[in-house]
Amino acid sequence: MAHESEKSSSNSLLGVGVVVIGRNEGERFRRCVQSLVGGGSMVVYVDSGSSDGSQTFARAAGVEVVDLDMSTPFTAARARNAGLARLVELLPDVEFVQFVDGDCEVHGGWPAAAANALRQEEKLAAVSGRLRERFPEKSLYNRLADLEWDRPVGIEKSCGGNAMFRVRMLREVGGYDATLIAGEEPELCARLRAKGWLIRRIANEMALHDLAMFKQSQWLTRARRHGFAMLEVSRFKTQASHGLFQQQMRSAVIWGLVVPGVMWVFVVSFAVQQALTWTALLLVFGGRPDMNYAAYVDESLVTKLEFLVHITRMLSVPATLLALVTIGQWLRLASRARREKGLSWREALLYSRLLLASKASNVRGMWQMLRRRWNKARATLIDYKTQESGK
Repeated sequence: MAHESEKSSSNSLLGVGVVVIGRNEGERFRRCVQSLVGGGSMVVYVDSGSSDGSQTFARAAGVEVVDLDMSTPFTAARARNAGLARLVELLPDVEFVQFVDGDCEVHGGWPAAAANALRQEEKLAAVSGRLRERFPEKSLYNRLADLEWDRPVGIEKSCGGNAMFRVRMLREVGGYDATLIAGEEPELCARLRAKGWLIRRIANEMALHDLAMFKQSQWLTRARRHGFAMLEVSRFKTQASHGLFQQQMRSAVIWGLVVPGVMWVFVVSFAVQQALTWTALLLVFGGRPDMNYAAYVDESLVTKLEFLVHITRMLSVPATLLALVTIGQWLRLASRARREKGLSWREALLYSRLLLASKASNVRGMWQMLRRRWNKARATLIDYKTQESGK
């Protein structure tokens, strides 16, 4: 029976290839390779300038290595396209390709399960499974990412970077858009769905992902990258992807720009009003009796003060209401996170605060994208691991 099971699994992997992308992933990459070699599928690794010996380790494990040309700025999309091109060159009859990020360890039964799902449903272009965080207990950010990846099983609009695709369909639409620094998966899936093909998520365990996120700044950098991708993919790419992320962008603008903007205008107006008021009072009552203070308290100062008082009064009601609404939204999101994600109240309150803070980072990413297009500059990677790119 064990022999028959192994034979069935081996047959399922006929025509399946793997493309791994990575840079300086160290031990995470070693675990990734070890989870793939010996499985019966050809593995191609696309390296984007590692200095930790990843290429040497991959070659020693029997993996085909492609050194990505780094004279052109890196994107994951370009790396995946290069890996697929090399895979097709080495294995012209390849039917399915499993894309894997170098910080992920693929579950042993996943490739066969994914290939079977694609063979059983001819309209499927891609299939993904349950991606789990390797160390959810090490930080709240890791745990939240693990919960984020636990999406419902069934037909969906998009998959992530770890997924198995039907090669014919992937090549027919031209592969990934190599110019995108983020959001390449939903953009590709939008083009596939426009052709009438489907994206499915199945219940099988797919991979372990080592996010290694321990700082709030990393979480917010990731949110900024998402904001950049949302606007670029939904507004400036193909007709198929036009309109994606509409609800998320609307939410980002409201909670990341409009609400804090009104409250900041109120705070600044009130602060300036108070400063001018105290300046006038000091000029009138705080000096020597023989000075002509009326010369200092001229009409322009009075006019400015009256204008600021008017602005402050006008904004005080909406600013107060928005502050109360923000607190209500914070508590509502926390309550939902506690109910749906099983978080403690402390974790839920921190999570909801992170969600609201992420909106401003989304807006920053959207602004960065618009500025880049205005200046006709080439986009650079926004990487939460280094937090250096894209700034």
